[in-house]
Amino acid sequence: MAEELKSFADLKSVTQPAAPEREPKIDPQGRAYATGKRKNAIARVWVKPGNGKITVNGRDAAVYFARPVLRMIINQPFSVTNRVGGFDVVCTVTGGGLSGQAGAVRHGISRALTFYEPALRPPLKAGGFLTRDPRVVERKKYGKAKARRSFQFSKR
Repeated sequence: MAEELKSFADLKSVTQPAAPEREPKIDPQGRAYATGKRKNAIARVWVKPGNGKITVNGRDAAVYFARPVLRMIINQPFSVTNRVGGFDVVCTVTGGGLSGQAGAVRHGISRALTFYEPALRPPLKAGGFLTRDPRVVERKKYGKAKARRSFQFSKR
């Protein structure tokens, strides 16, 4: 800072250098890859332009995630970015239960969309889809029935 600032009004004249534009990360097949995580579930997600077909572990998403709530969770990144039906998704999911797997797929889709089209990052970030939910099951401690539950107390 060569010039000296005397007031907040002078601060307005100082300009910040613009952040560098993010480059799309696309593989030779035209896909963007990302990993999504939630609880103990890990999803490997590939996104490419298409007609909106989502495949999970070789099965259609409507078959794999039978509950409507889970299908809605998976489609949230597309609805927020107005890209419903614009991308085909292929993913493999391991670990956890269905709810955790749906959250992992959503996280992976969101990250893959930002790699494919960096301009989509602000709406996804505002929606909280790029944040990895850190909550996991607490481990069981010795001397306890579960993580925190004590054994039943008996006076006699």
